[in-house]
Amino acid sequence: MNCDTLIRNANVLDGSGAEAQLVDLAISDGRIVAIGASLRHAAANAVEADGLSLAPGFIDVHTHDDTSVIDTPEMLPKISQGVTTVIVGNCGISASPVRLRGDVPDPMNLLGTRERFRYPAFSDYVKALEEAHPSINVAALIGHTSLRNNHLDRLDRTASAAEVDAMRAELANALSAGALGLSTGLAYANANSATTEEVLSLAEALIGANAVYTTHMRTETDAILDAMDEAFRIGRYAQSPVVISHLKCAGIANWGRSTEVLSTLENARASQQIGCDCYPYSAGSSTLDLKQVDPRVRIDITWSTPHPEATGRTLADVAADWGLSHLHAARRLQPAGAIYHSIDEQDMRRILAHPATMIGSDGLPWDKHPHPRLWGTYPRVLGRYSRDEKLFSLPEAIRKMTSMPAKRFGLAHRGQIAEGYAADLVLFDPDTIRDTATFADPVRAAVGIHSVWVNGTLSYTSQGLTGHRAGRFLPRARTEWVQ
Repeated sequence: MNCDTLIRNANVLDGSGAEAQLVDLAISDGRIVAIGASLRHAAANAVEADGLSLAPGFIDVHTHDDTSVIDTPEMLPKISQGVTTVIVGNCGISASPVRLRGDVPDPMNLLGTRERFRYPAFSDYVKALEEAHPSINVAALIGHTSLRNNHLDRLDRTASAAEVDAMRAELANALSAGALGLSTGLAYANANSATTEEVLSLAEALIGANAVYTTHMRTETDAILDAMDEAFRIGRYAQSPVVISHLKCAGIANWGRSTEVLSTLENARASQQIGCDCYPYSAGSSTLDLKQVDPRVRIDITWSTPHPEATGRTLADVAADWGLSHLHAARRLQPAGAIYHSIDEQDMRRILAHPATMIGSDGLPWDKHPHPRLWGTYPRVLGRYSRDEKLFSLPEAIRKMTSMPAKRFGLAHRGQIAEGYAADLVLFDPDTIRDTATFADPVRAAVGIHSVWVNGTLSYTSQGLTGHRAGRFLPRARTEWVQ
């Protein structure tokens, strides 16, 4: 038989959590067509894997790449990690459908400046993706805050019944065009005024749609259990799976509560479809929020509109130079972005290792001095936490990055190495893979990634981008929940 690409002698981790098998793999027309020992296919391109690990391409379930997949379609920060699919529209903020009335509201400004919001309808966004031909696949959630921006005259209040009806109709339209579901970012000021009832009413569009509800919860600090209960209630009402975004116990006063938080998660999972994602760092990043300013916590400035010279410095240093308190210095820096070193490492490790946890980077591609998770999340999980610290096995790490997210988000024929599945693949060295991005020097590609194929096209090697981009928009298929 003939094929486009034949990969020989690869230790295949199929994404299911099973141990690796040394086999060959054949690709034709963007699909895996054969897997087995000593395949005899004649190939236009032959790759000798020499026992390196071959896994499904990694699926980054928590990104803010909405505009970067179009404006920087090479997507080097992601494909250099082995990521072949990103899910955008998280935390209640999506690039579409968006119709701005003035400045970009916080935290929608995490997706870029005003000129990047060019998609008044979801169909406009899908068309732009298809024209951009990004290096990686894209699947999209619809953001609650983005919908509020379209229909409310101001965001510091709850929506009226008529406004909710308009938002729900717009969400339903996007779902019919292949969007994955609804995301909220209720912790942010421009969504915090939304009542639970507002979100419940909006989430009616999810009923019967086989869509998901993802949430940056109303709080990740003292009242986190109440916020979890709110998320579970919305999921029950919408008859939809719930994904808690970047689950963490934020703030020094909450360090050590991960056992309690995970117990609450487990109790709810007995009767609902509930999961979460987590990034492998004890620091988060977002816009500079005065509510999160704590002199005990190191805060790094990632960008500042009025004071760009503060980028890359700590808030403490800036405040000292200005002779101001941390809070007053933060107010002067706004609008700005920040990295908050406010998570306990043991809490993060416990959540990361939980069987319900997927891996998500939560990287911010437009930050001037980004969190290193933008470039390093997946190799960090595989190198530091799986290989070096043995927090979980390599097959389990791969499952968290591939088949689990594909099934939970309804990405058909993705996330596994199986005949008939899309040939999204990453060939890597499990002995050397590691992240190199740091908080001081965050824009650095990982090492140990040998080759990345997207829809059967070799798009990245250890030498860099190949110049061939084969990413696609992935519409919602049927979710297959995995507990």
